[in-house]
Amino acid sequence: MDPLTRRSLLLGGLGLLGTGALVACSPQAESSPPPPSDDAGGAGTAITHVHAITRDAATGTVLLATHEGLFRLQDRELTQVGPAVDLMGFTVTPEGRYLASGHPGAGTDLPEPVGLIGSTDRGETWEVLSRGGESDFHTLAAGPDSVLGFDGQLRVGTDGRSWEIREIPSAPASLAIAPGTGTVLATTEDGVLRSDDDGATWDALDTPQLMSRVAWADDRTIVGAGIDGHLLTSRDAGRTWTAGAEPVGEITALGAGTTEDGEIEALLVVGTDVLRTTDGGNSTESLL
Repeated sequence: MDPLTRRSLLLGGLGLLGTGALVACSPQAESSPPPPSDDAGGAGTAITHVHAITRDAATGTVLLATHEGLFRLQDRELTQVGPAVDLMGFTVTPEGRYLASGHPGAGTDLPEPVGLIGSTDRGETWEVLSRGGESDFHTLAAGPDSVLGFDGQLRVGTDGRSWEIREIPSAPASLAIAPGTGTVLATTEDGVLRSDDDGATWDALDTPQLMSRVAWADDRTIVGAGIDGHLLTSRDAGRTWTAGAEPVGEITALGAGTTEDGEIEALLVVGTDVLRTTDGGNSTESLL
């Protein structure tokens, strides 16, 4: 596969190509997210793009980090939380603190770009932790001992307030950190990269195909979004992979975890749909 085709497929998997109700933000739109719509608390809320999806482990609520801000999704209803901030990057630390980056909405008392912001009240309020007015982290990940973000350079820190710059062979489209071991994965146009030392060194993970996004469900289970629309699952930390029987579509946001019954749950944004699967994508449940 030539480099141009490989890059186009990867960007397509990230939702940066193509059209639809959940569309990529233009550079102009990114710098000034629109204010919330009048029906921001209901299922009719207009969300133009979901940048990240995850579940708050403490409450069980699904979180959508979007161009219009942070939303809770429960019982097929959306509730907007906190100020309108274009959350380009979003993650939840193992202890439950929310971290994000992006661009402030009109009337929001945050710098442009916001740098790394943190919330200890589940997104109701945010404070700038570092690099306000300097960094727009398009991908963020938090693990047991570190926070990683990419703003054109890979930055690594322990508390989000100070950073070291690390080298990475290719720019990461997404980052994920195992909750216990701290193993880092990065999806790139040259494949999935792995680091066991917080990004100081990297090696290539052997995968069946390029992936646009990856997420750790636990310390041994990885869920990946294949660029052909299939969901891929590894239960041995990336040594072997199983693909879903049928493609679920172009996955533009991905989260993973385990249920109380020990099942592997994947949360997906595909087009205008928010989906859940516990069987590797063979069947899906619509959440919105």
